[in-house]
Amino acid sequence: MPDSIFNVLQDAIREGNPIALATIIEGDGVGRKMVLDPTGEVHGTLGNTSLDRVVLRDMSGELEAGRTGTRHYGRNGEAREEELTIFIESFAPPPQMLIFGAVDFTAALVRVAKVLGYHVTVCDARAVFATTKRFPLADAVEAQWPDKLLETVGSSLGVRDAVCVLTHDNKFDVPAITAALDTNVGYIGVMGSRKTHDNRSNRLREAGVSEEDFKRIMSPIGSDIGARTPEETAISICAEIIALRTGREANSLKQGSGPIHKPND
Repeated sequence: MPDSIFNVLQDAIREGNPIALATIIEGDGVGRKMVLDPTGEVHGTLGNTSLDRVVLRDMSGELEAGRTGTRHYGRNGEAREEELTIFIESFAPPPQMLIFGAVDFTAALVRVAKVLGYHVTVCDARAVFATTKRFPLADAVEAQWPDKLLETVGSSLGVRDAVCVLTHDNKFDVPAITAALDTNVGYIGVMGSRKTHDNRSNRLREAGVSEEDFKRIMSPIGSDIGARTPEETAISICAEIIALRTGREANSLKQGSGPIHKPND
């Protein structure tokens, strides 16, 4: 590996920054390497610009998801060909999910989020509910106010991360949402009925949340798939997170009107 590529990779890993490395492991040019650094700059080449362009697209996707694996291409990056086997390594911390509210839906969301590879923190100011016994799969359980936790970890949140507010109490919800809006977190979802949402929105405006800020808040939380149980709701939340991150069109409860649960659901 050229010294410059090695140094870029080493520095990013040492500093905990996400970075991707692609290496040809079968086919012409075995051993050639290319690095995609945290700023989007490219170091090295796999042999030609067409191949580099296609592999960089896949490197970006793998880095976004924090995945590592092999891909197959033609000499110029053609899909569904196997002239080249390229190993793409993602050096990235797992995405974070902060769940505010130790409620009935929380355990289900923790389970689904862990399947998707999230580092999950459950936070509730009520110590009697925020326990590892209730949420054994969570990576951390914090008994403190949401805004206080975000003061500590907020600077580490980015586009891959998510904040889910599952409480239905303005004294918890409003501090959690306003503090989350001060971060670069990619997803902010808030549970509640449309009536609860309207009431909460009034409290948020009183707290200084702008109309532009409201565009970042997915409330009511989740994709409109008719979810009713905690497990179904957890899936709908994660589906909405995935759709928002990938830019896909999906029906969100935020975009609808009327009751969240239809009479025949």
